[in-house]
Amino acid sequence: MSPRNPTGSTAKRKPRAAPPAAVPATRRTVIIENVAPSVDGGRYAAKREIGTRVEVSADVFKEGHDVLAAWVLYRHETETAWREAPMRFVDNDRWGGEIVVDRLGRWLFTVEAMNDAFQSWLADLAKRVDAKQDVASELKEGAALVATAAERASGSDARRLSEHATRLARGDANAARNPDLAALMARHRDRSQATRCPIEFPLQVDRERARFAAWYEFFPRSGSTAERSATFKEAQAQLERAAAMGFDVVYLPPIHPIGRSHRKGRNNTLTSKPGDPGSPWAIGGAEGGHDAVHPDLGTIEDFDDFVAKAGELGLDVALDFAIQCSPDHPYVREHPEWFFHRPDGTIKYAENPPKKYQDVYPVNFYTEDIGPLWAEMKRVVEFWVGHGVKTFRVDNPHTKPVVFWEWMIREIQREHPDVVFLAEAFTRPKMMKVLAKIGFTQSYTYFTWRNEKTEIREYLEEITEDPVAEYLRGNLWPNTPDILHATLVRGGRPAFKMRLVLAATLSSLYGMYSGYELCEHVPVAPTSEEYLDSEKYEVKARDWNAPGNLSDFITRVNTIRRGNRALQLYRNLRFYQSDSPHILWYGKMTEDRENAIFVAVNLDPTAERESMVEVPLDVLGIPANRPYTMHELLSDRTWEWVGPRGFVKLYPDVDPAQVFRLER
Repeated sequence: MSPRNPTGSTAKRKPRAAPPAAVPATRRTVIIENVAPSVDGGRYAAKREIGTRVEVSADVFKEGHDVLAAWVLYRHETETAWREAPMRFVDNDRWGGEIVVDRLGRWLFTVEAMNDAFQSWLADLAKRVDAKQDVASELKEGAALVATAAERASGSDARRLSEHATRLARGDANAARNPDLAALMARHRDRSQATRCPIEFPLQVDRERARFAAWYEFFPRSGSTAERSATFKEAQAQLERAAAMGFDVVYLPPIHPIGRSHRKGRNNTLTSKPGDPGSPWAIGGAEGGHDAVHPDLGTIEDFDDFVAKAGELGLDVALDFAIQCSPDHPYVREHPEWFFHRPDGTIKYAENPPKKYQDVYPVNFYTEDIGPLWAEMKRVVEFWVGHGVKTFRVDNPHTKPVVFWEWMIREIQREHPDVVFLAEAFTRPKMMKVLAKIGFTQSYTYFTWRNEKTEIREYLEEITEDPVAEYLRGNLWPNTPDILHATLVRGGRPAFKMRLVLAATLSSLYGMYSGYELCEHVPVAPTSEEYLDSEKYEVKARDWNAPGNLSDFITRVNTIRRGNRALQLYRNLRFYQSDSPHILWYGKMTEDRENAIFVAVNLDPTAERESMVEVPLDVLGIPANRPYTMHELLSDRTWEWVGPRGFVKLYPDVDPAQVFRLER
């Protein structure tokens, strides 16, 4: 039975009171939010280049009406002491500050803020003085603030602060406005109660070539005759040709031994014939694997000479890093656990149904002991870094775990911060973006398949503006050994010129596969993007001086890029109005507007098109009635325009594109 009280009613227990919540004893009440630049709230690093002035901004505010002070704390990850840069109030509780990153590698930054007691007192004093109130008491309060700061200071600063405190204590209101006093008080704030944002935001700082470069891809074996492979020594002529056209990076498909088992024949036939060289992506043979060179190309010493020659010409050598193996690769014998197996124990070859790649084994990144595999892949990259390679084009990174790439790129760049990684991932948008977030320096894009005016504009705005541009640098390629788009097939030479100008001026990064300058445009089948007689399966000999080649045009475009700072920047692309649906009109400017480039491109390679186009005179600071000169850089002609609209007419066979520089 329930216990009862003397009156006979049921007894009720009073609920026990909860213990009082702990009250945080702090005066750090400033709110710091929306810090930029940041990627996913600081989970990943934003990207910048060495020497860049980085604008750091944040929302900074607190209760009441106190005057605040804020600053950026920043350091290279190898440093222990924070550097510091002041922040300024912008508007609506938004603050901004500027830091300069002067070392390659990973940086960290955060924001700190506090109530500025002296400036708050000064603002309140000014209001009272303007209202002609008695401020004797307020001046004593100010004197106490200054005297306390003098105790924190030393030397001449302490002496001068004491003198300012004395004048305030004597009732000298004018002494409060002394600029020397303001500077001293800012220098000797009591920051013991400053609020620091708890997140340290990473910033990846790369060399400038990570943002501005023209890439040229060629197969070094195709530098002699169609009957045999060229050597590295013979391929140096291709380096000289690439440098003469104004390229910055030469990218080589895999240079390793090629397997013989299931070697592909010409035009990707399943059976090879004697003399067929096979696909360079079927890596590995009796002569070695990923850290060996194909004996037909020469020796590792010959490769070293090749890299040295490239350096003399101002070129970086980029190597293909493809994590896959031919059946003859040493890994297959030494580490069978690194591959996928069928129920009968045989190793699976690569498939992308309905396509089959019998000459290639994919690597199993889900094996039980992944440590040795990861370490070996890192060792391979370090091996080539040791031979002067500082740029890697990574083949199909979206088919390997993202966590592996994040680990490996960080490990490599921690020791070699000048190494650049280009992600060749034509896959789902979110996967392409996360690969850029976790560390890939540059990214292939969907540019090749964006050919209409609206889709070009929408896509380029997406990848060159925030938030994507904080972490992704889009490298635009009009063709690759795997991709011959229908626009080039149908449009011929005018389309090649048009797509070149688009790639080279929409982004500060672009590339092309050799043969582009010869307008090679014959597919293996009418609806295929594969080339007929693809260089992936045979050695090719070309006449680079064949009639109609674009070498001079390419040289001119690259010269224009190198001569105009606006085209060397990635995030400054802006599209403007053109009346024609066939003419794309856009511009790029430096921050000071001293270099302003405008580009008109006829997207129709079959007909001449004309249009009125808009010029942003308000942005440029040009009065609407003042003439200005538009210098067309491809033809070296000039026009004088007046007002915010100009006229362009583009002929596919002559001028499918025009690149204008505004002359001041």
